[in-house]
Amino acid sequence: MQAAILHGFGPTLSVEDVPRPTPKADEVLIEVEACGVCHSDLHVAEGDQPMLKAVTKANLIPGHEVVGRVVEKGAQVTNLAVGDRVGVAWNHATCGECEPCREGRENLCRKAVITGVMVDGGYADFMVARASHALPIPDSLSPVEAAPLFCAGLTVYRALKNAGVGAGQRVAIFGVGGLGHLAVQIANAWGAEVIALDVDTSKLALAKELGAARTLNAADAEDIKSLRKLGGVHVAVVTSASKAAYDTAFKCLRPGGTLSVVGLPSEPLTFAALGLVGIEARVVGSSVGTRDDMRAVLQLAAKGKLRCHTETQPLDQVNAVFERMRRGQIRGRVVLTCGHHHAG
Repeated sequence: MQAAILHGFGPTLSVEDVPRPTPKADEVLIEVEACGVCHSDLHVAEGDQPMLKAVTKANLIPGHEVVGRVVEKGAQVTNLAVGDRVGVAWNHATCGECEPCREGRENLCRKAVITGVMVDGGYADFMVARASHALPIPDSLSPVEAAPLFCAGLTVYRALKNAGVGAGQRVAIFGVGGLGHLAVQIANAWGAEVIALDVDTSKLALAKELGAARTLNAADAEDIKSLRKLGGVHVAVVTSASKAAYDTAFKCLRPGGTLSVVGLPSEPLTFAALGLVGIEARVVGSSVGTRDDMRAVLQLAAKGKLRCHTETQPLDQVNAVFERMRRGQIRGRVVLTCGHHHAG
């Protein structure tokens, strides 16, 4: 089979032929139809996040936004059948026994195995997945539509849920990229008044199309002032990896407002203690999501309330996609089509 392999940390993957994997007793073999390209994949490849770098396996096949069909299953698998269409997310496996797992926070499992980091992922014609963590895809979603939901969609759903977003709230989304344009749609579906901020006018136009009540230039002092004149926002979700976006977002919170941390700047975030105390601000981190969160995301999409803007590229173009990602030239999400599969 063809696969894109990380032989050593750096800017490029090697696309080559490798043997097809064999599923263990509790696993399924998936023929990959589509795999989204996430910014985390680039971090993994370049080894620029120490925590990820420390657990990245040698000769890794990246990719954790995977959709495909089950073509073989292990002897112990009873929840899936050959021919089922399934998706695989960041968490390849969780233990079910640690405190976070028992508390409904399996996304924080202390013994989690990460897809496309600790085990091979979906930048390949075939991959193996733990049957317990391969989730059925609604028939109404194509592989290309569904794939990015398994990280981009899941991550912002969890972030909005953790921040307590509800109907009637003013919710600011900083960064209308792969994650942000999905956050706009979910917050809108939940009845919030969505304010989208970016420095790219085309991304702001997209946010308007997707239901944002207003769009603002994040770098324009007058636009930010106008947001503060509204009284500030109940929730600010930062999907951008820019520290400046966090600095601006914090200034836009209303008293009692919540700052949701999603994007990962390389430098530490800094907030004055008096600033936090003065408005009783909450700063809430959010990490991907649980299987139950994922099922909810798929249902939103199946009802037509959530759709990822995608473009497709063949697997052998992955390095060109990475280069565009480095330059911030991707609108929405790029989805790799593997083997004989094409955009659907």
